Amino acid sequence: MTAVKKNYILYLVATTFFMETLDSTVITPALPMMAIDFNTYAVDVGNGITAYLLTLAVMIPISGWFEDRFGARRIFTLAIFIFTAASILCGISESLNFFIFARVLQGIGGALMVPVGRIIVLKNTPKEGVLRAIELITWPALIGPIVGPALGGLFTTYASWHWIFFINVPIGIVGIILSLLWIKEEKEKRISPLDLKGFLLSGTSLSGLIYSIELCRHLQEEYMRILGFLITGLIIGWFAIRHFRRALYPMIDLSLFKIPTFELTLFAGNLFRIALHSTLFLIPLYLQLGLGIDAFQAGLIVVSIFVGSLAMKSITRHILNKYGFKKVMTINGIVIVFSLMSCALISASMPIWIVMGLLFINGLVRSMHFTSINTLGFSDVPQQQMGSASSLTSTAMQLSMALGITVGSLVLSLATVINQGDPNLPSIADFRVSFLLILVLPLWGLYRQRHMSPTAGDNIRKKYKNPKEKP
Repeated sequence: MTAVKKNYILYLVATTFFMETLDSTVITPALPMMAIDFNTYAVDVGNGITAYLLTLAVMIPISGWFEDRFGARRIFTLAIFIFTAASILCGISESLNFFIFARVLQGIGGALMVPVGRIIVLKNTPKEGVLRAIELITWPALIGPIVGPALGGLFTTYASWHWIFFINVPIGIVGIILSLLWIKEEKEKRISPLDLKGFLLSGTSLSGLIYSIELCRHLQEEYMRILGFLITGLIIGWFAIRHFRRALYPMIDLSLFKIPTFELTLFAGNLFRIALHSTLFLIPLYLQLGLGIDAFQAGLIVVSIFVGSLAMKSITRHILNKYGFKKVMTINGIVIVFSLMSCALISASMPIWIVMGLLFINGLVRSMHFTSINTLGFSDVPQQQMGSASSLTSTAMQLSMALGITVGSLVLSLATVINQGDPNLPSIADFRVSFLLILVLPLWGLYRQRHMSPTAGDNIRKKYKNPKEKP
């Protein structure tokens, strides 16, 4: 495969990733209008988001087996088709039940599209090119959650909520055609039998955990259900891990956790992910509810995070190549801590350009850390384990997004208790305490990162030994 075609495949996979990530967040502003059309309540339409997340949780772990059994080209193309067709069904939905059914189909497509797309990229990229490849396919995860709500609000206000889903159609059609033209089907290889028991156990466990996380938004009313689903998910999860350790052909290869770089980025990396997703959830609320800024202005201010992410994207690879993963991730982790602390200093009297500057810095460190952990995690994974590693990483990323929103809600509720305020009307002081409480996560992540080897990731980066050489 030529280098030019490999680049085309990278851009194709990145575009489909953006489509999936955008779809996870673009629906939120449209919920009230959709509720009117469906003759129900917005909170009920939110079940479509929950159904999507639950489907992802169940299906992502099995994506590696599908790729092995039927080939990456077939599954990736089929996933784009399912996602695109489901988008059309979402857009023409006239009832809540039909919409939830369509969202489940979208979840199946997304659960196969993202891990298999990553497998295609990693299997067609030499070690020295992994950093650049991961850098490129990481940007959708950075941009989607930021521009999604703004784009959803734009379509809902000036067109209709249906276009939120129809916008996927031309992208999907082009993606199907290009994947058939560019991606080479692999030769037949030895296929492990399907670990049906592991699939059922892990799917049930993750469903229980994800659903308990979603219910945490209604902690006071649903605490018994939350506790029930959480305990059930944890117990079944224990049985799933026990099964994976003993099974001859486990669906999830737990031996991956013996790889120091993979284990480190999966646990420590997700602590940073959850903290940064929580911040992205809290900042728009703080600007509107705490400082009284209208939704449109708040959206423009939050775009500063997006600009920072894009600005860092162009130099991330060069910085990691020159200084190494441990040094960069340690310094960047410290800056993340100070970035979250600075959010607590935002006030109504602070000039807008300073607020945007602080959020711009948040976008810089967000981009740097996401690219670093996503790349380092695969640096020492053998080619034959890439499928399982990709599935595990995708599952962890989906969990961190869900946990980010939940943790943000929980720390805000806890802050109102500490300040003896009103949970329904959080004050500026409540938001400031929330940002400080979140600091526990990145500090814990930094503590875990101290064990990282100074040479971690050296096999996938280019070292600059001549100080005069430009990166």
